[in-house]
Amino acid sequence: MEGRVNLNAPFTGRTTDTTEAYTEDVVITPQKVYRRASGTHGVWQEFPASAAKGGIPADRLPQYVRLMLGHSASVHGGSEPLRVSARLTPKDIESVDRTVGRNLRPATAIDADAWINDEGRVVRVRQKIHFASESDIEATLTLTDFKSSMPVNAPVAS
Repeated sequence: MEGRVNLNAPFTGRTTDTTEAYTEDVVITPQKVYRRASGTHGVWQEFPASAAKGGIPADRLPQYVRLMLGHSASVHGGSEPLRVSARLTPKDIESVDRTVGRNLRPATAIDADAWINDEGRVVRVRQKIHFASESDIEATLTLTDFKSSMPVNAPVAS
């Protein structure tokens, strides 16, 4: 994921999400999330914002780190940024964000890492999501260039 998001309530932004299979443009508004293949002028697919969250509670990162610390987290000091690591379950994550926890329900465990800079900001989150009968998935969110919030509106049909 690359782009710009507002992490303060409400969670909004504009990103480009890239996986091994596809790249898509994403617009996140308080009510809806809009997606379409990058570089196209096709129709935007529309989803309710509450149902379109992924597996990282991006708008609740401080709470996520507190959850990790409450689950026997390892704290790796001595370098900047500080890294916190813990093994969580989808049910654990539901206590921070119900939708994200539900999205992760097929998983058996989540190995989570969070990096915190010297200003106390979470600057990176990585999850290795384990499944009983499927391959693991690794997701990484890196946050840089902290600025004031930006306005985000639904995309214009093209």
